[in-house]
Amino acid sequence: MTIKKIMVVDDSPTERAFMEGLLKKRGYDVIVVDSGEAAIERAKTELPDLILMDVVMPGLNGFQATRAITRDEKTKHIPVIICTTKDQETDKIWGLRQGAKDYVTKPVVEAELLEKIKALG
Repeated sequence: MTIKKIMVVDDSPTERAFMEGLLKKRGYDVIVVDSGEAAIERAKTELPDLILMDVVMPGLNGFQATRAITRDEKTKHIPVIICTTKDQETDKIWGLRQGAKDYVTKPVVEAELLEKIKALG
């Protein structure tokens, strides 16, 4: 599967702008949303090739949104990489149990994230 369209889910405008810039300069189409609820809805309509999901957000957190997306018939084929400040091993295990394919901690190391994206593509 070739990854062209990536959805960035983060409640921080600064993080969204950083990720969008990083991905666009690499030629990816980027969709940005600011909540777990919006991520679930947009995943169904946009069907991105990959979702980069923050965890700590008001309302539905990233773990809950990941679980909803990876268990829905329409979106379960979309890989999710969790990108979060939550750096405990238990957080990583929990994130992967929710259906995420990978887990990256912030601050994001550009080369590491691009490598993980490439590995899924």
